[in-house]
Amino acid sequence: MPTPSIFPWHSRKRLVGVAAVLVSLPLAVAPPVSASAVEPDYTIRVSPTANGAALSKQQYGVFFEDINYAADGGLYAELVRNRSFEFTATDATGFNGLTAWTTTGSATVVNDDQRLNDRNRNYLALDGSVTNAGFDSGIATRKGERYDFSVWARGTASLRVTLTGAEPVTIAAAGDTWKKYTATFRAATTTDKGRLTVASSGAVKVDEVSLFPRDTYKGRANGLRADLAEKIAALHPGFVRFPGGCLVNTGSMYSYDAAANYPRARSYQWKDTVGPVETRATNKNFWGYNQSYGLGYYEYFQFSEDIGAMPLPVLPALVTGCGQNQATVDDALLQRHVQDALDLIEFANGPVTSTWGKLRAQMGHPKPFGLTTVAVGNEENLPDAYWANFLKFESAIKAKYPNFTVVSNSGPDDQGSTFENLWAKNKAHGTDMVDEHYYNSPSWFLQNNARYDSYDRNGPKVFLGEYASLDAKFANSLAEAAYMTGLERNADVVKMASYAPLLADVDNVQWKPDMIWFDNDESWGSTSYQMQKLFMNNVGDRVVPSTVSGGGVVQPKPITGAIGLSTWRTAATYDDVRVTRPDGTVIYSDDFNDGNADGWTPVAGRGNWTVADGGYAQTTTDTEDTMVKAATVTDTDYDYTLKATKQAGAEGFLVAFGIQDTGNFYWWNLGGWNNTQGAVEKGVTSAKEQILTKPNTVTTGRTYDLKISVRGTKVTLYLDGQEWGSFDDNAVTEPFAQVVTTDAKTGELIVKVVNAQDTPATTRIDLGKRKVAGTAKMTVLAGDPGEQNTRTAEPILPVTSTIKGVSSSFTREFPANSVTFLRIRTR
Repeated sequence: MPTPSIFPWHSRKRLVGVAAVLVSLPLAVAPPVSASAVEPDYTIRVSPTANGAALSKQQYGVFFEDINYAADGGLYAELVRNRSFEFTATDATGFNGLTAWTTTGSATVVNDDQRLNDRNRNYLALDGSVTNAGFDSGIATRKGERYDFSVWARGTASLRVTLTGAEPVTIAAAGDTWKKYTATFRAATTTDKGRLTVASSGAVKVDEVSLFPRDTYKGRANGLRADLAEKIAALHPGFVRFPGGCLVNTGSMYSYDAAANYPRARSYQWKDTVGPVETRATNKNFWGYNQSYGLGYYEYFQFSEDIGAMPLPVLPALVTGCGQNQATVDDALLQRHVQDALDLIEFANGPVTSTWGKLRAQMGHPKPFGLTTVAVGNEENLPDAYWANFLKFESAIKAKYPNFTVVSNSGPDDQGSTFENLWAKNKAHGTDMVDEHYYNSPSWFLQNNARYDSYDRNGPKVFLGEYASLDAKFANSLAEAAYMTGLERNADVVKMASYAPLLADVDNVQWKPDMIWFDNDESWGSTSYQMQKLFMNNVGDRVVPSTVSGGGVVQPKPITGAIGLSTWRTAATYDDVRVTRPDGTVIYSDDFNDGNADGWTPVAGRGNWTVADGGYAQTTTDTEDTMVKAATVTDTDYDYTLKATKQAGAEGFLVAFGIQDTGNFYWWNLGGWNNTQGAVEKGVTSAKEQILTKPNTVTTGRTYDLKISVRGTKVTLYLDGQEWGSFDDNAVTEPFAQVVTTDAKTGELIVKVVNAQDTPATTRIDLGKRKVAGTAKMTVLAGDPGEQNTRTAEPILPVTSTIKGVSSSFTREFPANSVTFLRIRTR
């Protein structure tokens, strides 16, 4: 997953009702248009036979990663934060063993040989009371519901436990050994600001203070938050990819049974996450908080089974990604992780007489989970090191389980040297499936509907494990929908696809966009959730080939706008900035010899920019995205030249051009990703898509001559007089897309039409000589492309109706900015 960004959201409660319906209803029930009355803008012609690609049961699924507090405080139903007092400053600045707790009397976090166990190292020495604030604003309870409390205690004392809005309970702890005590509360009021207090009558040791709603998903102990699990289940996903993501292949590469003190920030290892919850070691989360592993591999497998989805675990390949870019040199450690992969399959599928199958049975599931597919690695930027390790995993798995599908990947981008390198290796090797990831602009998705048309039909299949359009507006969902018609059309190549990320706590966001949002007592689906749900509940069995004619495309615009300078965790100096026309005419120049930077203004408002020694310098090394801009260029052909010197820091420098406004620009990134990669990135609102990537490092103290040559939409980049790379951002945008599938069970054609433009699209639908019913079920998502679904309102919701006037050839007006699904029964 790319570099995270943080976005605020409104804090009011949501209102769903009349206003939301009024936005969409008139659009959804628009009458059919007479074919003779209006010349159609588009014509869709459907093949007489359903001989297109078969659609698999796993065509669409979900990807769960513990990002945005998606697990603890999210899908995992535990209501107590930091229940085992294990938080440390390693997790996040300011964290400690009493984070989320307030104390009276004596309460001290202790780590000594009287601990609960060697993997749950801290406990609380209590002679007074402690109160937990839960997640976000507090512990949410609902009147009349029951809540199950438990605590491990050592010593003799009376524990009085209170929960806001419920009758207190008293627990008599006794004995100098750790014992688990339980109680149940029934809430007398509804609140989202509750507190849980444990007060002791004397000195006692306590650990694993836990509170769960009785009403978890399917009533499971150590279970999942019902409303979030139900929203995921309502998608009817074909698979669940877990547990990441960058979460999987980052952190220190310690093995499961490494040093006895279980170092923090180790890479994700499935064996940390199974067995009794009080024996699961917590860990630093890559996204900047603590993860308890209460939601672990057993719970992932159980949830997948509960919703009828195929489990698809992702294992670390011992090559880090997500900006870290390191590979293990410890072969013994690598072999141990390979064995861990084999042990995982045994845990999922092995008999109860096997070592790991026995553990699964002890946890409550003697029947095998039926695991068939595993992925190795995630977004590695070191293709050769990753490939060498992948082959070792694949060889070991296939040797013992020859029918298993082992998924490789193609790095973090949709193109570039890493992508091409890994795809070439996977094709030559005959890999089962390759995991692609990309987060791009709405225009990219509207420009790349045919991406998979040219893929080798006999090569490895594609698993599109992570994708999303870079923002959370309905316009983004429309672009994604248009792209999904291409995924379905190419279902013989693209076997699985999952939007990402899945969940986000509205008050704890590391990445956006996300599919489902929540706070401590409510949840709501984004516009992309509604879009994904529409597609995932109407996949069909097979594609019916179809063509579309008419309409038009949006032509690309020349790259114009301001020039800029930037750094990312680096101090750098820039000099001799010039913009010239091809004939040498100077449009703008600044050598900073006058001692000032007049005309340069901050875009991001960060960093410390100053003119010194005849150059323009940014002097901080811990600040990201420190852009300044100058000289708006209206010419379509120009050359932008400058000198750049890295003075200190983790990365290189960034040179921006074509700046239109905040967040919308291009920049040439040299020495990015901890000084390992170069790229051209296109800023889109508050995120970036990569247009060009290649390995690159920048040397501190060396001055580089840079030139960016712009000719309309084509850009050529020169580093010290040598061509470094080029690209042409000239793709046309196609705002109208369609695909047709069959549903053998219902005997229906499913006609799916996306109109991602601001005008209605009158469309003739020619079904050939098929005999069809005169009515059809129609479901429409439509509205203002700038709308978002939030907790205050959900303006983008599906509207379903029955339409008349359907025949083998009929005309329909599809609303502006809409997605329409027509289910037409054939005779």
